[in-house]
Amino acid sequence: MKRLFLWMLVIILLCCSLQTKAQNDSVTLYFSTDEMPNLIKCLPPPPDTIGTDFANDVMRYMWGKTQRGDQTRAAIASGDAPWNYDSLFARFSVPFDLEISKEGTPEIYRFLVNSLSTIDQTRVEPKAFYHRKRPFERFHEPMLTRYEEEELSGEGSYPSGHSQRGYALALLLSEVNPANADTIMARGYMYGESRVIVGAHWQSDVDASRLAAAIGLARLHTSPVFLAQLSKAQEEFKQLKGTLSPTEDASQFVNLADAVPDAILEIRYYSTYNFVGTRVDGYLEPIALLTRQAADSLRAVSDDLKQMGYRLKIFDAYRPQCAVDHFVRWGADVNDTLMKQYFYPEVPRDKLFELGYIAKKSGHTRGSTVDLTLFDMTTEKEVDMGGTFDWFGHESHTDFGGNPNTGKYKANDRITAEQFHNRMILREAMLRHSFKPIDEEWWHFTLKNEPFPKTYFTFPVKKL
Repeated sequence: MKRLFLWMLVIILLCCSLQTKAQNDSVTLYFSTDEMPNLIKCLPPPPDTIGTDFANDVMRYMWGKTQRGDQTRAAIASGDAPWNYDSLFARFSVPFDLEISKEGTPEIYRFLVNSLSTIDQTRVEPKAFYHRKRPFERFHEPMLTRYEEEELSGEGSYPSGHSQRGYALALLLSEVNPANADTIMARGYMYGESRVIVGAHWQSDVDASRLAAAIGLARLHTSPVFLAQLSKAQEEFKQLKGTLSPTEDASQFVNLADAVPDAILEIRYYSTYNFVGTRVDGYLEPIALLTRQAADSLRAVSDDLKQMGYRLKIFDAYRPQCAVDHFVRWGADVNDTLMKQYFYPEVPRDKLFELGYIAKKSGHTRGSTVDLTLFDMTTEKEVDMGGTFDWFGHESHTDFGGNPNTGKYKANDRITAEQFHNRMILREAMLRHSFKPIDEEWWHFTLKNEPFPKTYFTFPVKKL
C-alpha cells in the first residue's frame, strides 16, 4: 500500500508540474526529466527526527513563527507564496531593476520560463521518495498562509519546490544582470526563508533546495539552446536599460538568407576550410548578416544576376571584431602553416601583416561588406573565377589578367579570358547596385554609402 501511495503521489506531482507549464505558452524544456540530475543521488536525505539536524529544523520553525509577528516580514512571506511564474517574477522586479513580463521582456520571460520549467522537474521524484511531513502537519498548527494547507497536506516537504524555484530564478537573473547579483541573490535567499516563516517547510528542505537549484542550473549550462537564449536575454536587458554598447547592437542588421533568399551560403569561417584551419571566433552559426541597407542592395544584385542565369554564393558578410582578433593571433604564430598550401603557398608566413593580408581592423566588421562569387544555375556549379576565395597572392587582385575598369583582358599564363570575364560579370553587377570593390580581392565589395562607416561591431554571428 505504501508503494502504491508513493506512485500516486508522483503522478499528482507530475500533473501539478504539467499544469504549471500549461499556464505558459510555448514552453521549451532544455532537457527531459531523465536527462536532468537525479536529486535523490545528489542530495543528502532529510534529517531523521532524533538528530541534531532535526533539532535545528525545529528551532528554525520556532524562529519562523516569531517572524510572523513582524508585519512587514510576514507580508513578504505571504506574498512569496503563490505558485506561478508571473507572481514569482513580480517579487524579483525590484532587485532585478526591471519588470519582467511576456509582453515587455519577451526574451527574458522566455528564458526564465524555459529554464525554471526544466529545473522544476527535478523536485518531483525526491518529494515522493522521502515523503517528509511538513512542519504545520507535524505540529498540527496553522500556517501563516492557511489557504495553502489543503493543497500542501500530504505532499512531500523535501526538497522545497518554492525555494528551489526562487533560488534558481535568482541565479538566472544574476546572469542577465550581473551588476545586481548581490541584491538579487539576497532576495533569492529571503524567498527560501519565507517558506520557513509560513510553516510550509523545514530549514533543511530550504537548504537542500538551494543546492538543487545550483545543480539544475549547472546542467542547463551544457545546453547550446540555453546559452543562446541567455545571450538574447542579456542583450534585451541591455537594450531596455540603455546600457547596450553601440557595437553590441544588432538591431540594424538582417539575416541575409531572409533578405536575399536565392543566395547560397558557404560561410567559410564557420567551417575549418579557411586559411586559419579552424572555426573562427564569433561564428556561432553558419549564417550571414548584413546591415539592412547593404542587404537591400545585394537583393537588387541577386535579382539582376538571376536574369543572366546566376545566383550569388556568399562566403562571408558581417565579421565580428573577435574574429579579426583571432586572425591577428593566428598571424602572429609563424609556426602554424596548416593551410599554407591551400591559401598562401607563395607568401612567406611572416609577411602576412606587412603585405596587408591581415589587419587589426576589417571593413567586414562595419557590417556592409560581403565576400561572394557566382553560381551557374545551368551547370549547378560555382563559376570559375581563376582563383579561390581568400587566396593570398597577386592572382586575387582585380587587375590581374586585365583592366577592371574597361573589362579588357590581358593574356597571361595564370588566368584565362573566360575567368577574367566571369570576374567582370560579378564586379559590374555589384557596381550597378552601389557597391565598391577593393584592388586586392576580386570577391570583396562594400556598400558605397555604408550606414556605419566608423563603427566596428562585436556581436557574434548567429541568427537574429
